[in-house]
Amino acid sequence: MSLSSTQTVRKSWLDSAFKNLTLVNAWLVLLIIIAIIGSLAYSASDTFKTQGMAFLWRDAWDVGANEYGALGPIVGTLLTAGIAIVLALPVSFGIAIFLTELSPTWLRRPLATAIELLAAIPSIIYGMWGLFVLAPLFAKYVQPFLMATIGKLPFIGQFFAAPVLGVGVFTAGVVLSIMIVPFITAVLRDVFELVPPMLKESAYGLGGTTWEVVRHVVIPYTRIGAVGGTILGLGRALGETMAVTFVIGNAHGLNTSLFAPGNSIASTIANEFAEASDAHLSALMALALVLFLITTIVLSLAKLLLARLDTK
Repeated sequence: MSLSSTQTVRKSWLDSAFKNLTLVNAWLVLLIIIAIIGSLAYSASDTFKTQGMAFLWRDAWDVGANEYGALGPIVGTLLTAGIAIVLALPVSFGIAIFLTELSPTWLRRPLATAIELLAAIPSIIYGMWGLFVLAPLFAKYVQPFLMATIGKLPFIGQFFAAPVLGVGVFTAGVVLSIMIVPFITAVLRDVFELVPPMLKESAYGLGGTTWEVVRHVVIPYTRIGAVGGTILGLGRALGETMAVTFVIGNAHGLNTSLFAPGNSIASTIANEFAEASDAHLSALMALALVLFLITTIVLSLAKLLLARLDTK
């Protein structure tokens, strides 16, 4: 066999080995997901056998009576994540626009680095800061102000009623919003920088202001990436555990007031997993399965939204 033939056979073998290795890696990811779903479903099966599908919309959590319902943790998870997105998205959008369109060169890098450092702070630090610093300030200044203003409005006022404790669903949402700002900002900044300079220069050449360029050029060009960044932040907020556990109050049951203590799926699992008995553990695994499904649904909706935006 000639040298060239040997090299050809060797390259062919290496290509085949590399292809098979990447195929194994791809299947490994899929198998891990299937294994996670299977283990959660198996561990949660006892709860669904005894509680039925009513577990999903029952507002009860009595460990002594072995009665469990996921409605409270589900609502708490969605509320805290929703508050976080509502508060974080405008801030992240403003920061990203400032960094890409308005910031002087000497300030751009230090400011971007400072924002990125927020993402590196451990979540337990956010939780401790929220409990010992933010919660007392909220109880003394923010919550009384909101009760005296928004709290007096019809219908919406019930969401800003007493008690004034500092900790609660609203405080957890605020802490989460601070945590996800760096993630959303990073994605928005990257996608805003992808806008071709020629498009923006043409808009400025036609007499457009910075706001008009952002509104009519930057946002339409980057809307898909912007939605992706928002969904990334939402996913971060849905699964956050330690920071939420510190400041949400960890109380079972539904309450119309955002100031009242509550719980989330992640905080409930973190608080009760270590001392859970068989039935209790099954209920917690059922909560974990619900959280997994919620995350999957959110990402699926994001895909559908991105596809719809892409066709416009």
